[in-house]
Amino acid sequence: MRAISIKQLSTWSGEPADHAVLNYDDRQRRRVAMTGTKGTAFLLDLPTSASLHGGDALVLEDGRLIEVIAASEPLLEIRCADARHLARLAWHLGNRHLPAQILGNAVRVRRDHVIAEMAVGLGARVIEIEAPFDPEGGAYQSSHLHNHEHVPDHG
Repeated sequence: MRAISIKQLSTWSGEPADHAVLNYDDRQRRRVAMTGTKGTAFLLDLPTSASLHGGDALVLEDGRLIEVIAASEPLLEIRCADARHLARLAWHLGNRHLPAQILGNAVRVRRDHVIAEMAVGLGARVIEIEAPFDPEGGAYQSSHLHNHEHVPDHG
C-alpha cells in the first residue's frame, strides 16, 4: 500500500485509519517505508520531498487517511525580553543555520548546550522542554509543499 498524497490539517476531517508519529527529521521525506501506530504498513511515495506537519493526513491509494502526529523532542525554548531582543537572538541562531521554530516571544531549537550557553550570554532565558518541533521552512523551500494537497502526476 502506498501513501501518494498529503492533505493539510484544515482540508480533511473524519477518523483516520491510523496514525504515524514522526519527529521533525522523519517528517521531511519523499519516499520511505512506514508503519502506523495501529500496524498499518505503507510506503510514503510522493513525487517530491515534502514537509509534513502535525495534523496533516497521508492519503493511501485506497483513500484511507493516516494522520501525522508530530512527536515530542528534546528542545530549548529561548525566551526574550522584547521583540528587539528576540530579533537579535534570532539573528545569532540564523547565523548558525539552525532550524528554529519562531513563537510570539520565544524561539525553539533542538537541545544543544553550546546554543543554550550562547542564548544565556545574550541575556535570554533558556528552558529545556519536550515538545513537537515545527521549525520555519526556510526562504528557499517551496511554499506550496504545505499549502496544497500533493497528488502525483502520472501523465
